[in-house]
Amino acid sequence: MQANSSLLTGRRVLVTGGAGFLGYHIAQRLPELGVSYMAFNDIAEFPQGDYPKGSLLAAADVRDESAMNALMRDNKINAVIHTAAALPLYKKEEIYSTNVDGLRTTLECALKNKIDKFVFISSTAVYGVPEKHPLVEDDPVDGVGAYGETKILGESLCREYQKKGLNVTMIRPKTFIGTARLGVFQILYDWVDCGKRIPMIGSGLNRYQLLEVTDLADAIALAIAADPSVSNDVFNVGAQRFEQVKQDLGALCEFAGTGARPMPTPAKLVKPALAVFEFMKISPLYKWVYGTADTDSFVSTEKIEKKLGWRPRNSNQDALIMSHKWYLAHKEELIRKGTGTTHRVGWDQGILKLFKKWL
Repeated sequence: MQANSSLLTGRRVLVTGGAGFLGYHIAQRLPELGVSYMAFNDIAEFPQGDYPKGSLLAAADVRDESAMNALMRDNKINAVIHTAAALPLYKKEEIYSTNVDGLRTTLECALKNKIDKFVFISSTAVYGVPEKHPLVEDDPVDGVGAYGETKILGESLCREYQKKGLNVTMIRPKTFIGTARLGVFQILYDWVDCGKRIPMIGSGLNRYQLLEVTDLADAIALAIAADPSVSNDVFNVGAQRFEQVKQDLGALCEFAGTGARPMPTPAKLVKPALAVFEFMKISPLYKWVYGTADTDSFVSTEKIEKKLGWRPRNSNQDALIMSHKWYLAHKEELIRKGTGTTHRVGWDQGILKLFKKWL
């Protein structure tokens, strides 16, 4: 199956968490694949001009059963893409409430409204910090932190609703980046732009797979279009082409031409320090980021390639460079916007600003 202009003909799609980074890219990509109608809901403000003409932008919380039921019923939705999630920087209670209770509510409304396809965006964070690679979908799960734990619980909920007759695709993407992706990557792009040495946790000789967001959007579209007997499953998604961290980061620095360069650091010293900074709430880096940064981290995508015909177009280096180009083009605007806690805004660098001065 190919992602073409008629792939989603007749599909009326609701995207939860539609104001987020992934929701924004779904809004750009799905109209190119023939989607008939799109609705988006979020409790965050929708950026103006980022959504297809004729789309519905609804200020609705995924935990509000009445609102979610009305969105699906009144808009004759036949496919749901559930991207809504509270990220690791949120409070634990908010993460559990949004990521578990919100998903349960949305699944229940989808079942009541006889939705044909439900796509849940999980995460490779469900694997924890394993020793073997590549990871396959049947490997044990062991979430790191509240975010990883809630993604595991979310997948369990999805399996419950599969048994009730709802067709649910669970997608486990690697860290996905692309145009408009900020968050922790905005810190990287800022340091590269300033010509700083870029600290790698460890030697940088490990392989860390990323994913370009438009490749993820294609995987989601293919899941919606696939035969129900094939799509009612769980799939890893990640770039096929990725090198050692030192090489991928080095390619970004070389492209930037600012004098920035990767710098290895002793992981045994750096990780405990970052854990203290996280505990003191003076660093934006959370355990899942620094805890896995010096280890191999990549998944097998053989299953989704065989079953759904998915093929990624972009490598780690492609994704990093495209994202950095976008950052440079919008840097002044981003500075005016300030900081926040989502992937569509910059994060407060906290104590990292001090280290930036020294490097």
